Amino acid sequence: MTQTADVPVPAAPRHKEPFVSGELPGPRSAQLLERQSRRESSARTYPRRLPLAIRRASGSFVEDLDGNVFLDFLSGAGVLSLGHNPPEPLAAAHRQLDELVHGLDFPTPVKDEFTDLTLGMLPDAMRDRTKIHFCGPTGANAVEAALKLCRTATGREEIIAFQGGFHGSTLATLSLTGLVEQKAPVRGRMPGVHFFPYPHCHDCPLGLKRDTCAVNCATYLERALTDPNGGIPLPAAVILELVQGEGGVIPADPAFVRRLRELTRALDIPLVVDEVQTGCGRTGTWFAFEQYGIEPDVVVASKALSGLGLPAAVILYDERLDTWAPGAHTGTFRGNQAAFAAGVATIKAVRRDGILANVRDRAEQLTRHLADLRGLTDRVADVRGLGLMLGVELADPVTGRPASDLAARVQREALQRGLIIELGGREDGVLRMLPPLNCTAEEVEIAGRILREALAAALAAPLAPAAPTSR
Repeated sequence: MTQTADVPVPAAPRHKEPFVSGELPGPRSAQLLERQSRRESSARTYPRRLPLAIRRASGSFVEDLDGNVFLDFLSGAGVLSLGHNPPEPLAAAHRQLDELVHGLDFPTPVKDEFTDLTLGMLPDAMRDRTKIHFCGPTGANAVEAALKLCRTATGREEIIAFQGGFHGSTLATLSLTGLVEQKAPVRGRMPGVHFFPYPHCHDCPLGLKRDTCAVNCATYLERALTDPNGGIPLPAAVILELVQGEGGVIPADPAFVRRLRELTRALDIPLVVDEVQTGCGRTGTWFAFEQYGIEPDVVVASKALSGLGLPAAVILYDERLDTWAPGAHTGTFRGNQAAFAAGVATIKAVRRDGILANVRDRAEQLTRHLADLRGLTDRVADVRGLGLMLGVELADPVTGRPASDLAARVQREALQRGLIIELGGREDGVLRMLPPLNCTAEEVEIAGRILREALAAALAAPLAPAAPTSR
């Protein structure tokens, strides 16, 4: 690609630690939040629990309109893999803007390089037989493309999904999503979706204990798909998250995943792994499936593909499934050249700077901090995750019910101390963390300290309940 004059690389982050000067939201943020509430859809979510109006951001830090500075362990819901405005991807995107911005699905030099690098991040055994399809710019669109691909290739209709899963908010992807509350108001969902228990051994959907069961959830699925009286025709696909993000940061049991792969291969059912949130290094390998010792038939990726927040989405799939006709799945914005340029720079930085090793090191460090929270209260029911996709489940120690109010108070206390975290899981009872993959040891120490202070404060002096929000 012909380069234009170099764009200056942004300076290093201005902030090294959080700073909050008063009660949140500050007056300037409050003014903009009020304007937003009057003019924007009631479906808005994040500002309800994180009352901020953002002025600027750099690296792991966000600054609001009132000059308050926050350590961002939400990272655009996992989009900003290298933090806000990472210098090299940002400069690459700037250069590309002077060359070409919108390319439909025409080949371009930067798209070709992005394709090479993306396929090159797959395990060796998969690279030569994997095709790539560029979708519309969202993960939900990529999931829909994966479903269409599998239905076309197999000539079948049924889809197997898992309880607790989240695959998007469009009509089709919502049909694959487990959260009933979100689906209840929607009419006309996609038929033919069958839900099976997800292998969550901490809270087994079958009421069993991992040390005494034989991965019974896998056996249940095997029998349902092989029994002539099982009631389910051979499906077009099985779709699964290897770590359920919105479902509460729940890694799948490895034995279940391996048996699922054996079953789907034996029955010639395409296995679709939704890596929209787990992909692009989030779990410590480029894709989470690498840690499970399997090779999916279809991989869905989106969120962090550009590393910068510029939208892009792809499906990577076995060439034997490539049976659809020209135009079978299109999208006007599938040729985001700036996103491809940023993605190229991101992959190069990940390889050069040992980012995946940093993910594993910082995950171990942050997990120690989260485990230490058990010493404050018996309401810390579980600490779990994979890589820098971590969660703390808060629950009543007697009933096991999610401690949703406590989780909301912890989130608010953390924000007041300068740390942004997310909630998820059943009734939003899980504290979720998705820090930048290049976060530092010092930043993790700050986050660990704030989380401990926030939990202690929430336990000692409960705040007023946060405004409710649907996920």
